[in-house]
Amino acid sequence: MLIRPADVAGRVAAGSMTGNEVAVFGRYWGQELPLPRPRGEAAAAARKYYVDWILAKLDASGDLAELTAVEVQTIDTTGNYSDQAQSFFAGQAFTDGRGRNPGYSDAGMNWENVNKRILPQIIYKGHVLRREAKCTKGLYFVCPKQVYDRIRDRLGGNLHTYHPSTGTITFRSYELGPDLPAGQQRDMTLSGQFTTTVDQVALAFTSPMNLPDQNVYEAAINAALGR
Repeated sequence: MLIRPADVAGRVAAGSMTGNEVAVFGRYWGQELPLPRPRGEAAAAARKYYVDWILAKLDASGDLAELTAVEVQTIDTTGNYSDQAQSFFAGQAFTDGRGRNPGYSDAGMNWENVNKRILPQIIYKGHVLRREAKCTKGLYFVCPKQVYDRIRDRLGGNLHTYHPSTGTITFRSYELGPDLPAGQQRDMTLSGQFTTTVDQVALAFTSPMNLPDQNVYEAAINAALGR
């Protein structure tokens, strides 16, 4: 049973705890729990990390029995559609920065964010959580299938799989279910999952095995020079 942290004390006082309750820490469930950055003066002044959801399983006395962390990620975008939208609502054709009419927006999916922010953060959070004695199932990372596929491509196909345990990261991807008649809500369906260790992810991120052939820049320069 999922409950709000603020409800725990009342349940304990009433003697109604069963040992099957899970206190949910996250936005709109009472509070988020900050994850401190590394020690040091510069780090102390930096903004803290937050894990999206901490699920705390409680025993019949209301004490923490086990915890699991869940990170939920969609994808950032680059640019924006504001100029294009204004032209559309004004009934005008959109002229882009290259002078094309009708033109195209420069907005798009920020796939590079997977490399620059998403993977470094989950590696750091995974290392912090593996030091938690009661985090026995590791970190769960939930994302759309497209983000999941990009992460698998970035990390390569040589990661060993593990059962969820201390020090693991479980990637779960979802996508929209089949089309439905207008006015009905499409389901979210599980499309993929794999579990590996924090160390496997960190090694694959810093020492990628899916590199292009040697001397690709030399080949590109020669091609551009017509050599």
